[in-house]
Amino acid sequence: MTSDDRATALLEAGDHRAAAEAIVRDYGPQILGYLVSVLRNDGDAADVFSQFTEDLWRGLPGFRRECPVRIWAYRLAWHAAARHLRDPYRARGRRLETTELSRIAEEVRSSLLLGRKEARQRGIDRLRSRLAPDEQTLLVLRLDRDLTWREVATVLAEDGAPADEPALRKRFERLKDKLARMAREEGLLE
Repeated sequence: MTSDDRATALLEAGDHRAAAEAIVRDYGPQILGYLVSVLRNDGDAADVFSQFTEDLWRGLPGFRRECPVRIWAYRLAWHAAARHLRDPYRARGRRLETTELSRIAEEVRSSLLLGRKEARQRGIDRLRSRLAPDEQTLLVLRLDRDLTWREVATVLAEDGAPADEPALRKRFERLKDKLARMAREEGLLE
């Protein structure tokens, strides 16, 4: 029995508490990893994960099962992250920026202490961190979580209407081009 089957069976039995527990246990680590990738801050990801679990608990009675539980959970997580990013209090805050010299020193340490492959991966992670949250989401869902285009469209749906799959594919192509251009500029691609 898959995680989705288990959660669906619990929902059909009317046991929302057990369904919520199963969803968080089965998909929680994936969802938290996704939030860390998108938000690039462990503290923010933990806060948004808490909001996700609240949204899950509140939303379970109204979940119509029009998509798999896993996709619905990612949709809840994406919307919680988007609300967090739009929060006016958060927007006023400013992160302490490191100096240019510290960034260069870190690059040197990375190159010398890590192997070439590890340094390249850190470079890719650095490029990904410069992407907007919606771009991060598209990459994580499609590449890291291997969701289909229909599933990605469902996660990114606004007001119940799925996002346009061809438009998402085109956006993904532009994003790949953008990443390739950034990688060439950083010297990660020859």
